[in-house]
Amino acid sequence: MPDRRLERLERELMLVARCSVLTPRERKGQATEAQDSPAQPNTGPAALKEPHPDRCTDEPCAVPTRLDRSGYLLLSRLDAEGAMSIGQLADAFQLDVSTVNRQTGALLRAGLVERIPDPAGGLARKLRITPQGADRMAAERTCRQTDLSRLLESWPSDEVARLEDVLTRFNREVERQEGRAWPRESGEA
Repeated sequence: MPDRRLERLERELMLVARCSVLTPRERKGQATEAQDSPAQPNTGPAALKEPHPDRCTDEPCAVPTRLDRSGYLLLSRLDAEGAMSIGQLADAFQLDVSTVNRQTGALLRAGLVERIPDPAGGLARKLRITPQGADRMAAERTCRQTDLSRLLESWPSDEVARLEDVLTRFNREVERQEGRAWPRESGEA
């Protein structure tokens, strides 16, 4: 593969990673009514974000707060794999334990995950998604799918399918090389 092609590919992957359409971010100095209101409980700054006013305004996406990238990824992993320890999550995401501890702390304070004894009888406590966490994750997934649908609405269906195939192949190759597969449903290719 020519070096210029790899340079362009690396840049495009970097741009996908920063995509704010699917991963809303709170901007410094842009407090919302919910953040300013003393009646609102503090649910942890790392996991919950207010939606951008131009985003996710259709009926199914009218959620009061959005999950940030780390909160969504952690909840998705716990939902897919079941209860996991901080160490297992750190290994799954190749992150430092202190980073995962901080990120899961925000989810704990928000009531989106809970600590439970290890179901297998081990010493380490595990984290499990709560019903509230599952609801929030489902709402966030709906928002992201709605945003993605808007983004790709002018694309022909065969190009959307090709994009899905290429991204799936790419992710599976990353998982194979790292030895860390993301849990998928049994019917997924």
